[in-house]
Amino acid sequence: MRVALFITCVNDTLYPRTGHAVVTLLERLGVEVGFPPGQSCCGQAQFNTGYRHQTEPLVRRYATAFQDYDYVVTPSGSCAAMVRDNYPRIGAKAAAEGRGQELTELAAAAVPKTYELTEFITDVLKVTDVGAYYPHTVTYHPTCHGLRMLRLGDRPRRLLSAVEGLELVELPGAEECCGFGGTFAVKNTAVSAAMGADKARNITATGAEAVCTVDNSCQMHIGGTLARQGSTVRPIHIAEILASTEGDVW
Repeated sequence: MRVALFITCVNDTLYPRTGHAVVTLLERLGVEVGFPPGQSCCGQAQFNTGYRHQTEPLVRRYATAFQDYDYVVTPSGSCAAMVRDNYPRIGAKAAAEGRGQELTELAAAAVPKTYELTEFITDVLKVTDVGAYYPHTVTYHPTCHGLRMLRLGDRPRRLLSAVEGLELVELPGAEECCGFGGTFAVKNTAVSAAMGADKARNITATGAEAVCTVDNSCQMHIGGTLARQGSTVRPIHIAEILASTEGDVW
């Protein structure tokens, strides 16, 4: 099994620890992880802003960078959803415009091998207990792309529930969006901030020491809002919890 890490822009530039955590975790589970240097942005920001044609080179780059791997694993529900849901749309649009089947074929090759981290662990590796130790109370926010596009369901919660020392507490209004939404937060600042404030208050009300998600982009928005509200709740990516052991808590 050849597995590649797709680190994503946000993690590469702002949260490199998450990438390290993914590699630590997967190697502990017996997976040899590759990192093709040709990878770059998945094109989500461009596509969501309406620049479909400008996204097409990134579809080609993604498919080429990971063509020699059996699986591509990413610690980002939103980027995994971009590949799985939107790459086929981009290919179909290009074909409808009379520009051939190239992008459709590239998407067909990339989509089935692309997995968000928690679904790769539960669905491919068939593991729930990853041998993690995290002695804290944690609440979980299911991000929109993971919840609605990837339909991760209870996969992240099953993994968290198996972590030694971790107490998982329920988050009121868990399925409500945190308000980030990528470029949505830039174009609709007031709405985004209000949604983030509601989410942060609900998180603080749980009494949890930490809040985790499968997306650091949402984690960034939530973490910033928590800090502005003076909350002491720690935002953390689920990969960092699952990578923690009794001798090395992230």
